Amino acid sequence: MTNPQTAPAHTNRLTREKSPYLLQHAHNPVDWLPWGQEAWEKPSPPNSPPHPSPA
Repeated sequence: MTNPQTAPAHTNRLTREKSPYLLQHAHNPVDWLPWGQEAWEKPSPPNSPPHPSPA
């Protein structure tokens, strides 16, 4: 049984968002970035496309 008083194991930047959809992922163990300037300024790994690509 889960204790409702227990703090989440992971918290990311999505806790600052207003969107209910983004807030439901605020405790995923992934360093999600909301769409915005910070996401564009974060360095990309070498040889990666400059933006998300469906291919």
